Amino acid sequence: MLKSIEATGKNEEEAIAKALKELEKGRDEVSVEILERSKSGFLGIGAVPARVRVSYEYVESSAEKAELFLKGLLERLGSDAVPEVKSGTDEKGEECLDVNLKGEKLGMLIGRRGETLDAIQHLTGYVINRGQSKRIHVSVDAEEYRAKREESLKSLAYKVAAKVVKYRKNMTLEPMNSYERHVIHTALQDYEEVSTYSTGSEPNRRVVVAYGRLRRAGKPGSRQAQEE
Repeated sequence: MLKSIEATGKNEEEAIAKALKELEKGRDEVSVEILERSKSGFLGIGAVPARVRVSYEYVESSAEKAELFLKGLLERLGSDAVPEVKSGTDEKGEECLDVNLKGEKLGMLIGRRGETLDAIQHLTGYVINRGQSKRIHVSVDAEEYRAKREESLKSLAYKVAAKVVKYRKNMTLEPMNSYERHVIHTALQDYEEVSTYSTGSEPNRRVVVAYGRLRRAGKPGSRQAQEE
């Protein structure tokens, strides 16, 4: 993306120097177009300052791109929420973006079981990663919904596992997205006497908490069969 500013000075060099100082760039990082050359006039009367346009190649960061996209999306949704975008690295050292939507009445942006929030996250990830060679993980949250939802899912997993052991009967949970199913699988992976696996197809895919530790080889409940 090409950006430019205009500056004036007593002469061309002074105008260029002013522009470079404002941009905090070196002369070899920009291109200069002389819009109007300086004129001294007669005895200082009718003097005209030099005017230049200094252009430079601006590379928009992934965080800036995400913020710009989300502001436009939220405006279209009729929300006054403001996106707070933080860039960081994950455990693999790869770039990731954490977005927190701030404002009032964020319920409409979260939606039923976080479905709207998931859609916003998916769209943002698509915009950021389109045409990129390396994928950047994008996480969008509002009112700490995801952290609260994760704790709620873990609590649910432990309660269901206890019932499965008590009654020695498999239990099937409500439909969940891949992230929520992953939370359940992870919470119970070391829980004695139960196994977990997923069944059904999207968007009605569910986690089954089964009584007994199932064998790994070729049976649902193995780490390979737990998907996600």
